[in-house]
Amino acid sequence: MSSPVSTSSTVPEITRLPIPDRWSLHGYYSLCPYAPDGSDRILLSGADVETGEGEIIVLGPDRRIEHRFAAGPIGESYWHTGYWQTWSPDARAVYFQGGSLGQPLIRRRELATGRETSVAGDMEGAPPSGEPIYSGLLGMLYAAGYGDGVYKPERAPVPFQARDRHGIFEYTLDPAASRLRLSVAEILERNPQRDRLLAADREVKARLGPADGLTLMAYCVRWNRAGTRCIFFFGNHCVVRSRGEPRLTMIYSADREFRDIKLALDFSFGRRGVHWSWQPDGEHLIGYGPDPADPTRECLAEVRYDGTGYRKLSDHASSGHPSVSPLDRDLIVTDEGTPTGGAVVFISRRTGQVIRRHGLPRFLGEREAPGRNPLRICHHPVFNVRGDRVLCNTLPGKNAVLAEIIPPSL
Repeated sequence: MSSPVSTSSTVPEITRLPIPDRWSLHGYYSLCPYAPDGSDRILLSGADVETGEGEIIVLGPDRRIEHRFAAGPIGESYWHTGYWQTWSPDARAVYFQGGSLGQPLIRRRELATGRETSVAGDMEGAPPSGEPIYSGLLGMLYAAGYGDGVYKPERAPVPFQARDRHGIFEYTLDPAASRLRLSVAEILERNPQRDRLLAADREVKARLGPADGLTLMAYCVRWNRAGTRCIFFFGNHCVVRSRGEPRLTMIYSADREFRDIKLALDFSFGRRGVHWSWQPDGEHLIGYGPDPADPTRECLAEVRYDGTGYRKLSDHASSGHPSVSPLDRDLIVTDEGTPTGGAVVFISRRTGQVIRRHGLPRFLGEREAPGRNPLRICHHPVFNVRGDRVLCNTLPGKNAVLAEIIPPSL
């Protein structure tokens, strides 16, 4: 066991957890980095900016480093989500992303033995209920322009217009197997706006050629904490504007077997919405969408997974990454950009008002560079299992640093 990670604090509610010589971050705000066995261990990744190599790190409850092992070269997506490292349901193993955007690999490592298994495929986190893993292809997003704003279809793992060959994939590691569970073509065929989408598709073909069309993808699979339901996104919301495509973002919910599939939210053809994920009840989603009283404005809102009961929660309109405390359902955490970098914000569901804001300035107060790179950070605040801590990413210096925040009591 190593010596403790050094900690520092600027205010009593925040404890920083720097990993020496590592640009470190947790996976994503919809993935709980705290071990599901109640041990209070934290799963994260760290990168050596100079060598371009990264690793998976487990901090113990005393915040000493209990495990660290090589995870391979870092790519563009690392600066956003690390290796999408995720606990197994029993917290004895971790899943993480390997390979590259063009040739992705899902890896699983048993912490006690170091035994690793893998399967060719992609993931944006593993389900909290265990395998199979469901995911789109992250390389499709980056080929469409996500991150750097450059459309590069030649880098897509599967051609965009081969809609029967990409979508939501299903993966297992024992045995190693994969299959396309739900194709983009199938999603398009059952879409309530199918005719309008096909008309837009024909318009793109008329302008850009018969081999082209809408840049449709399925992506962003996000599970509720019980692992009984997920949501996934369908559309082209990250495609570059120069293509002249209408912006399309539709969010579907699905059960564990991908049989009960429902359209929960539609932010297409001029409607705005972003960063939707599950609330602790496993029934409702939270995110940013149109204000019901003025659809031209954004607000913090919620909806049931079947698309019913959409309602405004707060005027807060940062387009951040919101989630609800499993301890106090009145407490919401999200993040926002500021002139000096960003902040983690706590909001009361009952009043819709901000009750605490933690400013987390970037070093030198520099403006964020475009794309995914070591000069940019997303805070991605996430509650632990008990709801008495929030973990977030910060960038106070050359290296990104995790920070734990004690939430306010309501």
